[in-house]
Amino acid sequence: MGTAQVTNGALSALAMLTLPYLPLIAMELKPRIRIGTAGWSYKDWEGFFYPSGMQRKKIHPLEYLARFFDTAEINTSFYGPLKPELVKLWCKRVASVNPDFLFTAKLYRAFTHSPLAVMEPTSAASIRPTDEDEVKTREGLDALAGEGRLGALLIQFPVSFKNTSLNREYIERLVRQFIEFPCVVEVRDSSWDNPETLQAFAQRNVAFCNIDQPQLGKSLGPTEHVTAPIAYVRLHGRNYDQWFDSDNRNDRYNYLYKERELEGWKERIENVAHKAQTTYVITNNHFESKAGVNAIELKAMITGKRVAAPATLIQKYPELRKFADPDDGAAGSSPGSQLSLLA
Repeated sequence: MGTAQVTNGALSALAMLTLPYLPLIAMELKPRIRIGTAGWSYKDWEGFFYPSGMQRKKIHPLEYLARFFDTAEINTSFYGPLKPELVKLWCKRVASVNPDFLFTAKLYRAFTHSPLAVMEPTSAASIRPTDEDEVKTREGLDALAGEGRLGALLIQFPVSFKNTSLNREYIERLVRQFIEFPCVVEVRDSSWDNPETLQAFAQRNVAFCNIDQPQLGKSLGPTEHVTAPIAYVRLHGRNYDQWFDSDNRNDRYNYLYKERELEGWKERIENVAHKAQTTYVITNNHFESKAGVNAIELKAMITGKRVAAPATLIQKYPELRKFADPDDGAAGSSPGSQLSLLA
């Protein structure tokens, strides 16, 4: 079979058998980039990303967000299993505006974080999910997948989760446990950045999450790894001083990437996208919708075209005028369109 004839469905199965050929196949299928934000329901986004009084007008945040982006990462699934009825509501909201929209979802923290004191190192020995955790988690993920809107399942570990034999075995068990979903593993310690880890992920058809985070100690630095048909990039911001010392959690995410900082990630994203079928780029610097600003800038930088942005966001962040034109998201506005790279 010629690579140009490989279907999207066959790509995933073929990749499990012969990942070295994945870059060539993905290029001929015109690699795709989806850009969006981590979460969408933040009080401090009103008057920034969302126009004031939107709730009074009974406009759901997702209906507005989906006019500018074609993906969003679900954060609430990290704090507790998703409720199927809520998932179906979200899917209905985005479908009315952008039928092409896909979600990614973070796995419930019971599977990735220790319930012990915050300062205790996290390891497989201290992670204790229950059978009920799995049942409830699957209900929400199955509902999202059943609607055809689950792009990826993000399995996020803390920086204290080191590369040990016990932890490697745990990741292997966990991705087998959720094998029916496209899995992405985010590790934050540099001990994972080695050929052995990448080979193990590729053998299991698991995506390695490329991240931007404050460089403290042995924190994982920027990477551009592709180990599965999907690829994933997350930008957390670079607030070095506030990451561990601040009493206010929002201080971690109160960071606006400068254009020159995004240029480095533009190049990495394009390199990644040429080796993957679909690449998800998620901005997590959510305070006062700085994530929205940088996601729109990246969208314009990668396409080489001006894009639409909320009028209020441009007012708050005038630097957006270089990349975007104001659009209030009213009926008839163009939804976030797909980004494709030519082979």
